[in-house]
Amino acid sequence: MTLNLFDQFMSPTYLGIPLMALALTLPWILYPTPSARWLNNRLVTLQGWFINRFTQQLLLPLSLGGHKWAALLTSLMIFLITLNMLGLLPYTFTPTTQLSLNMGLAVPLWLATIIIGMRNQPTSALGHLLPEGTPVPLIPMLVIIETISLFIRPLALGVRLTANLTAGHLLIQLIATAAFLLLPMMPTVALLTTVVMFLLTLLEVAVAMIQAYVFVLLLSLYLQENI
Repeated sequence: MTLNLFDQFMSPTYLGIPLMALALTLPWILYPTPSARWLNNRLVTLQGWFINRFTQQLLLPLSLGGHKWAALLTSLMIFLITLNMLGLLPYTFTPTTQLSLNMGLAVPLWLATIIIGMRNQPTSALGHLLPEGTPVPLIPMLVIIETISLFIRPLALGVRLTANLTAGHLLIQLIATAAFLLLPMMPTVALLTTVVMFLLTLLEVAVAMIQAYVFVLLLSLYLQENI
């Protein structure tokens, strides 16, 4: 059977049962739980140091009202990084290449920031739709443009994460296929192609972490605008 390049992004099933829930649950099992001992092992200590440093960096531009979101944003960051990194392993599935999942994460969180802004400071939240000093004839058009840009934000969050991961996986598959086909005919070119694939894999590891960070960072910026 001839496989399509995009078959790797199909949601896996077993006996007709979707395994998406299993793929989303697995990352939480991999992390060690902190113990009640005074001294932890190196892995738990490194995990705690990373979480503390990321939380400090994330909450730096936020006011005190946004610190309530620290646990949610940090958990989301670790969850996305783990899903993206596990998807780079052979014979695995990356749930974050599904636009439906990314939109399911982006839309409720974005909507929560909007609701918080409309509840706490409606005048300031609506004031973002009209920049100060706008000429009167341009007011109706600018309000429409700013409203459209506001509703595009969750779509941009989901599409950015999906597109970057999907493009990286496709490039790795194409280069790996090229190296496999060139090996019996041109071993030197196949070796160079393999080196390129290795470098691209390192780049994809960085992209997997950066895209998760960008997703959470933009959510924190949207939150800052509404508190």
